[in-house]
Amino acid sequence: MQQADAALFKAKEQRGSLSFFSDDLTAAVHHRLQLEQRLRRALEQDELCLYYQPQWSIDGLRMTGVEALVRWQDPEKGLISPAEFIPVAEQSALISQIGSWVLRRACEQISDWQARGVQTPRVAVNVSPQQLHRNDLPREVASVLQQTRINPSLLELELTEGALMSPGLEAVEMLNALRALGISLAIDDFGTGYSSLAYLKRFPLNLLKIDKSFTDDLLASDEAQAIVETIIMLGHKLGLDVLAEGVEEEPQRAELERLGCHQFQGFLKSRPLPAEALEALLRENSA
Repeated sequence: MQQADAALFKAKEQRGSLSFFSDDLTAAVHHRLQLEQRLRRALEQDELCLYYQPQWSIDGLRMTGVEALVRWQDPEKGLISPAEFIPVAEQSALISQIGSWVLRRACEQISDWQARGVQTPRVAVNVSPQQLHRNDLPREVASVLQQTRINPSLLELELTEGALMSPGLEAVEMLNALRALGISLAIDDFGTGYSSLAYLKRFPLNLLKIDKSFTDDLLASDEAQAIVETIIMLGHKLGLDVLAEGVEEEPQRAELERLGCHQFQGFLKSRPLPAEALEALLRENSA
C-alpha cells in the first residue's frame, strides 16, 4: 500500500501522468509520510506561526498592506520552509486545516494590533482550492470576523485563477458572498492560470497580483515585459489595483512604475517578518 501511495503521489506531482513504483521512490515516500505525520502533530501542538511580508506603493514610500505567510517552527528541525511542507499538505486533507488556521490567526493578529493602537494595514491571506470547494468559505470568514471583531476592510483573501475556474465551483456567487462581508479579494499569480476574460469581468475583485516569474524576467525578456504591461493595462481598464510580486532590484521597481503598476512586494523593501518585527516597522512608519 505504501508503494502504491508513492506511485500515486508521483503521478499527482506530474499532473495526472501514469506512474509505477520504483525503488528510488521508497526514500521519497518515507520522507513524505514522516513529514505528514509531523505536520499533523504541528497543527495539534501549535507549532505553526505567521510571518508578514509588507506591500508598498510603487514609489516605495507607503506600506499598503501585508501578506500573511505560514511558517513551521519545528522543535527538532527549526524553521521549516513552506516550500517543503505545503506540497505535502496539499496532497492530504491538512491544507484546509492549515488554511483555516492561517485565516483565524491573521484575524486575531489584526484584532490584537487594533486593541493596542497599532496602525494596522490590510492583511492578505491565501485561500487554497480545497477551502474553496468546501463551499462554506463565506460562512467561515463571517464567523471569524464576528469572533475577532475586526474591521472587514482590513482582510483580503488571495485566490488563484486555476482554483476559481475549477469545475463545479460557483465562483461568482461565492465571491459575491465574500465581498458582501466587506473584505477585499485578490487574484494571486495572475497570468499563470486559466481564467477567461469573460469570467474575470464578472468577478468582484479588488486586486491583480503579477506572478514573480514575470517580475524576474521583466528586464531580460520582451515577452515578459509585454505580459506585465498587458496585465497592468487590464487592471486599469477594469478599475483594479495591480501589485507585482517578487521585486528584488530597483530597476525592476522603476520599470513597473513606468508601466503604471500600483504596488509591489519583495526583498527590495522587506523580507517576510515575524509579527513583532512588523509591528516595530508599523510603529516606525506611523511615527
